[in-house]
Amino acid sequence: MRPYDLDHLHKAVEAAARARQHGNHPFGAVLADAQGNLILEAENTVNTTRDITGHAETNLIRTASAAYSAEVLQECTLYASTEPCAMCSGAIFWSGVARVVYALSEKGLLELAVHGAGSNFLNLPCRQVFACGGRMVEVLGPLLETEARQVHLGFWASTD
Repeated sequence: MRPYDLDHLHKAVEAAARARQHGNHPFGAVLADAQGNLILEAENTVNTTRDITGHAETNLIRTASAAYSAEVLQECTLYASTEPCAMCSGAIFWSGVARVVYALSEKGLLELAVHGAGSNFLNLPCRQVFACGGRMVEVLGPLLETEARQVHLGFWASTD
């Protein structure tokens, strides 16, 4: 673990809280450069943009890949309030970002968000997605699960 990892992870959770305040699903992500400087942050925008691909990590990667070279992204760490889903993991992989740190595990999210048969989810941990790729993506998490769960409490029951 790097000295600034937890600070940046707190920022991702704060972005998730803002996403919820803005009427979206409670997910947030931030990007730090090789020196640990925060360079971007993003929120989930699925509801406000009516775009099912508007996950925080995907929004972040879209912005990052437009703003930074592949060489810069290869040195970056993406911090996510919740373990990246399969779609976001694919975007992270294709961007070249080499490291992911997340707060709440997919399992922890599913305990909060999935309510029986017919629930819409894809249970595929990011480590499995990255393991299928041709390059290594370092993954650290879950960390700060108790804090990260707080932004989800009461949300999923009201949106199912």
